[in-house]
Order: sequence, then structure tokens, then C-alpha cells
Amino acid sequence: MQVTTSIRRALLAGTAAAVLFAGTGSAVAAPATGDARPAVGPVGAAPAPAGPLRPLAALSADRLATTDLVAAAKWGTGSPIDDPVREREVLAAVAAQARRSGADPEATVRIFRDQIEASKLVQRGLHRRWAADPAQAPTSRPDLARVRAEINRINAELVRAIAATPQARTAPGCVPRLTVTALRVGHERHLDLLHAAGLARSLRSVCGGWGPSDG
Repeated sequence: MQVTTSIRRALLAGTAAAVLFAGTGSAVAAPATGDARPAVGPVGAAPAPAGPLRPLAALSADRLATTDLVAAAKWGTGSPIDDPVREREVLAAVAAQARRSGADPEATVRIFRDQIEASKLVQRGLHRRWAADPAQAPTSRPDLARVRAEINRINAELVRAIAATPQARTAPGCVPRLTVTALRVGHERHLDLLHAAGLARSLRSVCGGWGPSDG
């Protein structure tokens, strides 16, 4: 389904804002280095109904949670947020995994480009936040190699989820279903505005009409 740029931007902005007001307003907590998966919602909260697009949104949120650790690992080191070598490695790896899994390599790479851009968006936001308020800055530096190993694990799961959802991702109702699913996942994870915007950015190319060429 073709979605105009203005409608798409409105949906993404609405997703970020709605997640913020639906949740607690607190920042997503960076998990321990040994387990980069984020905690789910409050105890007793009803889980979001399962659907074909939910794994894509949930895994994107899992991947985004590791961004806090990547940002902390780079903080104060002078290491740039942009890492073209690492990005090329990730895109080449997921394209190869897509071919083995029966997913469309081009669609998979598009989705992962957005995952990478979402990570950089959140990293930049965190670094600005920490620079403005050093009391919020991390006091320890995670092992970036361990964090990247966790990211690679999530990447493989996300490729499999992409391979399993070609019909759902190209269906006429993909955009509204994905938006609702992202809102529910964001509510469960208590995403703040920065991380909600990152989740919306990471899902930009999941539905058939959300290609990167139109904005």
C-alpha cells in the first residue's frame, strides 16, 4: 500500500507521542551488559494480543534497548556514533541471512537501514542528554563486543520474523496494524519520547509502502 510522506510522518509522530502518554514517561532502562533484552511492562499488565507484526515490533524494541548500552560504551571515548564499517557488516550479514531464510534481501536491508538509523537517533539523543545533565551520564562502560553479540542475536531473530511476514507486511492494513502494535509494545516497555521516536523510526520500512525513497 502506498502511503504519502505526510501521512507516514503523521503516523510516526503520533506513534511516538501516543507511546509517551500511554506509558509512564520514564526513560527505558538500559539492561545489564550480560542480558541486553529490555524488561517488559508492569507486573499484572495484560500482554498485547499476538499478531503477525508483533514480533517485528517487539524485536525492534529489543534491538533499540541495546542502543543505551552502545551509547554508554562510546560515551566519553571520542568514538563516533556513525560507524560505516560496522553498518556495512550488519547489512551484508542480514542480506545473507535473508537469502538463507527465504526473505527478500532488498526488503530486509531496507528494514535494517532503518534499525541502524533508529539506533543512531537514540544514541545522539542520549549523548545530548548526558552532556546537558552529567548526573544522568553512565558511570561504567559496557563491553561493546558483548553488546554487539547480543545485537547480532536479535538481528538473526528479526530476519526470521521478516521472512515469516511477507503477506502481513504488504497487506493493505499493515500501516494501522503496525502502528497499534508499536503503541502496545511501547506501552509495555515504558518508552520515553526519545525511545518511542526511535521505535517509530526503526519500523519505517516494515510495511510495503514505507520505503526510504519518499522521505
